[in-house]
Amino acid sequence: MADVNVNYKNILVPVDGSKEAEAALGKAIQVAIRNGEDANLHILHVIDTRAFQNVTDFKTTMVEQVAETAKKTLDAYLQQAKDAGVQNVDYTIEYGSPKDIIAHQAPEKLNADLIMIGATGLNAIERLLIGSVTEYVTRTANVDTLIVRAK
Repeated sequence: MADVNVNYKNILVPVDGSKEAEAALGKAIQVAIRNGEDANLHILHVIDTRAFQNVTDFKTTMVEQVAETAKKTLDAYLQQAKDAGVQNVDYTIEYGSPKDIIAHQAPEKLNADLIMIGATGLNAIERLLIGSVTEYVTRTANVDTLIVRAK
């Protein structure tokens, strides 16, 4: 029988600025606090560089602007977690495919034992055509994954 009293020590929460991601962050903060002083909260934002490949006049300044905006948001999230009482919290900005980074690379790199991810707002046709990051992560990640819905 599985241990139902699991204490997650390395919680990964991917954020993209959406209401769903902010709800996941809020719950991840609560889980980190509940699991004690040795729990680590890792906030992750992935800049999907594939989105820039179709821009005919691609400039690195575009990526830098997106990264700077993300950094400001992540600084605020970091402070929110600290203000709530999370002692061990950090964030990372990664570049590439959100699906692969969130499901595989980041959990391995951070030794994550839980991914808390926001539910997507995509409709059924968009999910069918392009796939959902959340769906992919829950299907392929090797660690426990919790989907959080915004109210």
